[in-house]
Amino acid sequence: MTSGKRLSGTTWRKVFERAKGCCEYCRSQDCYSPDAFSIEHIIPKARGGGNDFDNLALACQGCNGHKADKTRARDPHSRKLVRLFHPRHQKWDDHFAWNEDFTLVVGLTTTGRATVATLNLNRQRLGNLRTVLRILKRHPTE
Repeated sequence: MTSGKRLSGTTWRKVFERAKGCCEYCRSQDCYSPDAFSIEHIIPKARGGGNDFDNLALACQGCNGHKADKTRARDPHSRKLVRLFHPRHQKWDDHFAWNEDFTLVVGLTTTGRATVATLNLNRQRLGNLRTVLRILKRHPTE
């Protein structure tokens, strides 16, 4: 879950419900993940972030592990150093879209592209899962 003081079950549930059971970065669904999701600090504790509700996001293990304590990354196209996607301050649809067959997340902005690259939002196994869930009409969720 988190290092240091553990979050209450109530906080965990509220974060989960706010995210509708989906990773707030790659949009994978908790109910189809072989690994438990975790509560991620958008601004990491190592960078001064706290346990306040607005600094918490639901994240799959892949996104949480790739993000680690990062808050900025380079846009692969412009090479500009930009802020990573912030699920509380930004809308997913403003920065990302699905490709034609809904298997890949496409970054639409410098922030979107940097987040896709840094968090590796198109990991092969995730793409495989999206393909299967699409066939079953379970992806995308919205």
